[in-house]
Amino acid sequence: MGKKLKKEAEPPPKDVFDPLTIESKKAATVVLMLNSPEEEILAKACEAIYKFALKGEENKATLLELGAVEPLTKLLTHEDKIVKRNATMIFGILASNNDVKKLLRELDVMNSVIAQLAPEEEVVIHEFASLCLANMSAEYTSKVQIFEQGGLEPLIRLLSSPDPDVKKNSIECIYNLVQDFQCRATLQELNAVPPILDLLKSEFPVIQLLALKTLGVITNDKESRTMLRDNQGVDQLIKILEAKELNDLHIEALAVIANCLEDMDTMVMIQQTGGLKKLLTFAENSTIPDIQKNAAKAITKAAYDSENRKLFHEQEVEKCLVTLLGSENDGTKIAASQAISVMSENSASKEFFNTQGIPQLIQLLKSDNEEVREAAALALANLSTCNSANANAIAEADGIDPLINTLSSKRDGAIANAATVLTNMALQEPLRTAIQGHDVMRALHGPLRSANTVVQSKAALTVAATACDADARAELRNSGGLEPLVELLRSKNEEVRRHASWAVMVCAGDEPMAGELCRLGALEILEEINLSLSRKNKFSEAAYNKLLNSNLSLKYSQLGYLSSSNIISDGFYDYGRLLYFLQISPGTRLLPLKELCLQEPNDLRAILLINSKTSDISPPPSTEDKSSDIGYGRSISSSSSLRRASKERANTGLGSPTEEKPEPASGRNTSLSKSTVKEKGLRKGRGKKEEEKVKEEEEVAAIPKLPGEGTTDKEWFPPSDPDFCVYVHEVTKSILPKTNIRDQIEALAKYVAEKMGGRIPRDKLHDFSWELHISELKFQLKSNVIPIGLVKKGIFYHRALLFKALADKIGIGCSLVRGEYGRAWNRVKLMNESSKGVIGVPPPPENYIVDLMFSPGTLMKLRSKDADLYRFL
Repeated sequence: MGKKLKKEAEPPPKDVFDPLTIESKKAATVVLMLNSPEEEILAKACEAIYKFALKGEENKATLLELGAVEPLTKLLTHEDKIVKRNATMIFGILASNNDVKKLLRELDVMNSVIAQLAPEEEVVIHEFASLCLANMSAEYTSKVQIFEQGGLEPLIRLLSSPDPDVKKNSIECIYNLVQDFQCRATLQELNAVPPILDLLKSEFPVIQLLALKTLGVITNDKESRTMLRDNQGVDQLIKILEAKELNDLHIEALAVIANCLEDMDTMVMIQQTGGLKKLLTFAENSTIPDIQKNAAKAITKAAYDSENRKLFHEQEVEKCLVTLLGSENDGTKIAASQAISVMSENSASKEFFNTQGIPQLIQLLKSDNEEVREAAALALANLSTCNSANANAIAEADGIDPLINTLSSKRDGAIANAATVLTNMALQEPLRTAIQGHDVMRALHGPLRSANTVVQSKAALTVAATACDADARAELRNSGGLEPLVELLRSKNEEVRRHASWAVMVCAGDEPMAGELCRLGALEILEEINLSLSRKNKFSEAAYNKLLNSNLSLKYSQLGYLSSSNIISDGFYDYGRLLYFLQISPGTRLLPLKELCLQEPNDLRAILLINSKTSDISPPPSTEDKSSDIGYGRSISSSSSLRRASKERANTGLGSPTEEKPEPASGRNTSLSKSTVKEKGLRKGRGKKEEEKVKEEEEVAAIPKLPGEGTTDKEWFPPSDPDFCVYVHEVTKSILPKTNIRDQIEALAKYVAEKMGGRIPRDKLHDFSWELHISELKFQLKSNVIPIGLVKKGIFYHRALLFKALADKIGIGCSLVRGEYGRAWNRVKLMNESSKGVIGVPPPPENYIVDLMFSPGTLMKLRSKDADLYRFL
């Protein structure tokens, strides 16, 4: 056989490019290869880019600048599995860069990435596709895209993947998605709770932690809590708490349990299985502050339900919370205080904290941590609300000082809570006295000026509770607290206005305070508030009336009415109506008596003054022996009458040093110094001859000086009224002893009519020249102010005022009502002797009008108000 010849290789076709092996060291070159049609080159280029991107954030930014993202998005749907896998791996890494995320959203590649989660795809593709979605889902816009394009369902399916990385990425993405309520609702429909609970059994802590965080979010919804309970999820959570080796999961497990405890059925189940007792024991014995804090927060959330509070009390949760108050961690103290605040809604728990809890909370008020002080004050506020025993316990634990110190805290919540505690305590008089002894009014000055409406409201309420005593009100006034309190009346907040009005009503309990409040504009502000249907409240109306009741002159001028409880005292004056038909307009300031006395006479209606100030010696002589035209210590009709008046005043002891000195703002000196009289003589003696002036000055100078003459403005006295003093003495002597109230009223009515010009027939009323008489008095006194005793010819409103003033002196209850056109009348209440009430129950009293003009002493029964008044008047 011959030797075999070797077959020669066939040369390659002429139209085929010979293979070329290239080694590239530039990323830009490899990025260019991504546009190659050859699958092998694409696969190797993607592999090289993946390794490059894996090295750091700077490389990811470089790839973005080189334009690698856009060609890579096309490779996600490539037919070659290796190319598609490598491209997916690159996106899993690149998606952690924020700029890449933004570009991916613009390129709308989410649908392509979600498609990689299909069951038939490789595990590696699942891993990096889910990683890409986990990175993208950190931003809201991407969450919406993932949810709208159906990414939630495949992610839930991948929770059962055998690969732990796939599980981790999937649960992380789901955790980000369920922050939105729409995703949570869809999650329930997809029955996601069971596979999430299965992840709690994973051997990888990061997966367990993400699963717990996800459960912590979705169990905010009742439906998810029900699913968790039905799948025995609570038992798994309790087992995690019992496992000491899983202490890194305890905080998140507690957060889930806290949500579950809000569900009553779950709470009962945990309590019945002993889980609740285990939970409390775990919280009490744990040495990890965050665990204790979260346990207290879990109790707080659950305790908002009244039934849960009962279950907690049965498990003695109070002992656990008191223990947590002693923690060294401020966060735990805050959480425990907040839990006590909620548990205090249960009356049995309130009683428990009376001896255990309140002393610890008082100590927390002294903490340097403002949040701790706020939480402790909140707990004390709730414990002391409607509970006098706890209020006493706070005082016994020396809590007043720390509470008042808390009023100067930097946190508004702490101030408001401390003010609430003080208000609750001040409801008991002994505690109120103790609080007042700690300078509380000065401490409230700052809160009243706060910009926070809650603080303003609570501070005003504390003022209302503590200013019940004259000393406390004086302290408030002296510390400058009235000014900010009045300013709170202007608040746009309804509660602030209401509480400020309440405080003003309490503070107006005595005349000095009421006068100061009026000076600060409280009356005008309250009047404005009460004119508004939307702003007024019961307290603003009550405060307004209280201020008016402390200044009856102003009340009568504004309202034209004084009730039987409004007792006219010395210094009262009837300003009347402007121009006889207009009452004082709202907001008009009523001038004080001193200013009115110093004014020159004018054409306005005379101002009637009530003043019975006299010495406490023998009764004054009858008016029969005295001139009826004496006033202010001036010459009225003749020099002889002036001398006689001065002698009588000296004899009767008027102006005695023992005389009680009226308030400076409401009086006028009854006698003048020589220089003062001379000055006024010049004013009132205009048009007289010079010798008459000199003679008058000499006569006045000859009058013995009375106490207070030549003194400063502070000792100014109102004009005296000897005649009215006689009236008071006579009615006290002759009418007061009568035993029948009807007889007293009739006798007083006749007495008043007699002193005011007697009975005036109805048809002779126009002939009764009372106007001339009043004008003469104004001219003689050189003033618009006329003491009521000097009026000898009076009509309706003169007589009604005198009747009211004398009735108040001897204890006859009657009201004073101003009508139109100079009319005024008195209303009294009497038992109708002819009417019979129910057996054992006397008939109600009936209203009568007292006739002082036409038939003095007649009582007219008031039935139909308008008709009877017109017929009577």
